[in-house]
Amino acid sequence: MLVVACHAQPALTTQNISITTTVGVPSTTPTEITPVTPVITSPSTSLPVNTFDCNQDWQSLPIIPVVTDSERAIYQQGIMAGNDPRAFSKIGDGEISTGWFLADFDLGAGHYDLGAYQNLQAVIDNFQGSYGRTGIAAGRRFNTERVFDHWRADHTLCNAGETPLACEIRNHKPALALLSLGTNQVYQPLDFEAGLRRILDALLAEHILPILSTKGDNLEGDYLINRKIVCVAQEYQLPLWNFWASIQPLPNHGLQPDLEHLTYYGANNFNDPATMESAWAVRNLTALQVLDHVWRAVTK
Repeated sequence: MLVVACHAQPALTTQNISITTTVGVPSTTPTEITPVTPVITSPSTSLPVNTFDCNQDWQSLPIIPVVTDSERAIYQQGIMAGNDPRAFSKIGDGEISTGWFLADFDLGAGHYDLGAYQNLQAVIDNFQGSYGRTGIAAGRRFNTERVFDHWRADHTLCNAGETPLACEIRNHKPALALLSLGTNQVYQPLDFEAGLRRILDALLAEHILPILSTKGDNLEGDYLINRKIVCVAQEYQLPLWNFWASIQPLPNHGLQPDLEHLTYYGANNFNDPATMESAWAVRNLTALQVLDHVWRAVTK
């Protein structure tokens, strides 16, 4: 397996990925992890009340989220306000801005093999133009503060003083936004949470439905960033892609020896067992599955 370092570097779901590799568990992870098969339910299903502790139970969450009526309402309000139903934005750090993340799905069928997941072609077709687009509010070393730093905006596209996030919203008009943040703020958890809330408030003000995601690493040692992501998603009642859970069955839990960067094998060939032991292939597959599930649920 080829291992590549990149400052941001895929993903499992219901009847989706089946990975049987058994590996040792790094000291920074629980001694026993049982991957949870994602449960997909009706968009009208509400989450249980007072039964889920986001700080204690987050690892048991499904990879693919339940979509609720309130989330569907956000999406539909956005469409009525002029958001593009065929566009989503990537917001975050190197794990979402790199060309390894989803970009192949804008290049045509010759650049990927869906294998058993042919049902994902519909979501690929619907969001053509968004997969290969990096986005103005995504970049290497980006964090929840830098997306609001107007000096980091693309000045060929953005107005004077406009933040990367505001510029992305104005230029792309997405109906959905996929967020991947946290690794660059593992030692500033309070700043991370405050910035994450600010991002969500900005997106929701424009009726854009955010999809939050857990990160694959545990550089902070106690999963504090993932716990904060899950708790904020629960508080805001927003969909959560539990990416962390999707890579737990992989060799070394999908992480390179530095325990930060994701393992990479090659092209997005979901029909190749060797490819599907790399975290980047799993990341791309589960991202597609999450987008597909949320998109189908909110457009019903």
